Parts: sequence; C-alpha cells; structure tokens
Amino acid sequence: MKILDDLIASLKEDSPVREVYAGVMFTAVISRNCGLATTFRDGHPQQALVRGAGSLRGQSARELAQYAQSDSLLEASIGMAAINSLIDIDEAGCIKENAVDTLLSEGKNRDIAIIGHFPWVDRLKPVARNLWVFDREPRDGDLPAEAAAEILPRADIVGITGTTLINHTAEKLLSLCRHSLVIMIGPTCPLSPVLFDYGVDIIAGTRVVDTEQAVRCLNEGAMFQQIRGVERVSLKR
Repeated sequence: MKILDDLIASLKEDSPVREVYAGVMFTAVISRNCGLATTFRDGHPQQALVRGAGSLRGQSARELAQYAQSDSLLEASIGMAAINSLIDIDEAGCIKENAVDTLLSEGKNRDIAIIGHFPWVDRLKPVARNLWVFDREPRDGDLPAEAAAEILPRADIVGITGTTLINHTAEKLLSLCRHSLVIMIGPTCPLSPVLFDYGVDIIAGTRVVDTEQAVRCLNEGAMFQQIRGVERVSLKR
C-alpha cells in the first residue's frame, strides 16, 4: 500500500530493534521508542509463521517496518509496531483526548460510521442521528465489513480502526470518506502527519510513556483498557 510506503519513507532515523513482543492481544517493538500494534493472526497457526523469528532483535527497525507490507497478518502487526517505534511524535501538537470523547462532541445529531466494533460504540447511540458499525466479525446490530462501500459516503463522521493498516484495507476505506470528518483510532495508528495526506483529520492513537509497564501488561494478555504505561493522545490536522 502506498500509505505504508509513505509512512516508512517518513521515518527519519533508523535504530536497532531491542525487543519484539508478539502478545495475544497486542504487539510491541522496542527500538528508539516503544511502538504498539494490535496483534492480528491468520486462521491456521502454520499460516502465522514469522520470517526470522528468534533473530529479529538487533535488526534494523526500518527493515522490520517493511513487514507491515506482508500478507501475513502477524508479520504486518509486527511491522506496524516497528513503524510506531521509530516515529518522532509531535508531543506539542498532541492533546490528551480519547477518540470516543471526540466522537461524542462532534457527532451530535450527525450520521456516524465506525469501522471496527470498539467497546464504547453503544455510547454513541444516544447522540448520533444514525450510527453504523462495521466489522469483519459482526455482532448484534453490526453490519458486515463489505457494506461499508455503500454507506461510508453518506456518513458525516467516520471512525476507522488503525488495524485497517494491518489488513491493508485502509486506503480503500479512506477513499470512500471524501466528505466526512475522519478519525483513525487505536494503538496501531501511527501518530504521523502522513495520514493527513490520505484524508485522516484526527489521529486518535497511543503514546507509550512507561515501556516496562506496558510490555508487562501486554505479555499478560491485557485488553487495551488494562494496559498501564500508555497515554491516549490525538493529533489533529
């Protein structure tokens, strides 16, 4: 994906990979910083083989970032975490704000579409005029991911999970949101202005402030709300 090419090209400095943790729920790569991504896996364990597993430490983080282009979801998860480990976050430009708070304030009496079933989507129902939630594994009330192509152009506000960068659907989805306020959400999101070039207006991501705490939590199978040592921050266009 060109968006991944541009993200990797924007990484100004390389750094050796110090550690890679592919946890049950989240993956971390530690190089210059600690970068996170949601852990995705292909269906059968044999399809989740990672090239070079056991010898990734010490490699170039920029080279590991190329894994984001892989058709293997686990490799792509590692690649996105590697990208996030090298990004120089504009801390002065970030505000401490959750994606759901932004959606609640911006979405009053407006049509909201959410790609990915986040735990907080039900909180949007009382404020939205219409709320559509799309997921590859739909729950009650959700729509299948394939329905997004028809409905996204009608939405005033679109929230897109950062995991669309892992499964390589981000560019197609963003191309359907030309007239919407677009928020990319979650720990996989690179806090990089490159995303603004593709139509993202707000990046609601995660900054690791205590690597040891964050890694301990993800190694113990923590859900995102259980991970300590991180801050939810937003970067706006």
